[in-house]
Amino acid sequence: MSRYRILPYGVLVAGCVFAIFPYYLTLLTAFKGPGQLFGTAPWEPGLPPSTAAFDRLFASGFGGYLVNTVAVTVAITVGQLVFAVLAAYAFARLSFPGRDVLFWVYLSTLMVPPVVTMIPLYLMMQRLGLVDTWAGLILPTMLGTPYAIFLLRQFFRTIPADLEDAARIDGAGRVRTLLSIVLPLSKPILVTVTTLAVVANWNSFLWPLIITSSEDKRLLSVGIALFKSEIGVDYNAVMAGSLIALAPLLVLFIFFQRFIVRSVAVTGLK
Repeated sequence: MSRYRILPYGVLVAGCVFAIFPYYLTLLTAFKGPGQLFGTAPWEPGLPPSTAAFDRLFASGFGGYLVNTVAVTVAITVGQLVFAVLAAYAFARLSFPGRDVLFWVYLSTLMVPPVVTMIPLYLMMQRLGLVDTWAGLILPTMLGTPYAIFLLRQFFRTIPADLEDAARIDGAGRVRTLLSIVLPLSKPILVTVTTLAVVANWNSFLWPLIITSSEDKRLLSVGIALFKSEIGVDYNAVMAGSLIALAPLLVLFIFFQRFIVRSVAVTGLK
């Protein structure tokens, strides 16, 4: 193999190591005992491995944060999927005045940083009496996202319209056509949108931090950030919590990566 072919592989390997190294440190730190954190180099494992950090973590109420995060993530993901499918199908197949203009105006909101709308959104929730409530935590992001609607619309437009015409000739209405024809053919993009929604909501931090103050409504990301011991930040426990929060996302990506690649290839996105 010539050096011109070795160089790209070397760059890729170096990039891979650089990307994986923080996760490696997280894994090692999570299984170090209290005296091993500063007694060993960060890249050295603690021997013997200790689960004391996990014990302290769950003794502090971390299990409740985990349950809250699962419940909120499921609720928001289901809501986003349902409303994004309906909106995307309308933009892809229904004809109404201003359809394309409305779609591109809505899509342009992707260019607005979420932090810009955070204060107006909080004031809206305050006026509605939804601060520090489950509804205030879930509703603002439950009704679909521009990126999800864009992905679904692009995929729906690749489905031949003749299939839907044939279904309507057989007497199927719009809803029946969507459920029986369009959605079964859209499994790759549905898995992709679901995966993106799960990742975004599982890792959500700023909005849960702002809208909730009660400990019984605290999510994983906020709980990990606020986790402290009597003498300061418990880095072992923080890394243990980060490892628990990270594991489901890794499993999700490993199992569904082929659907993500396939859907992106079909929609023509880069």
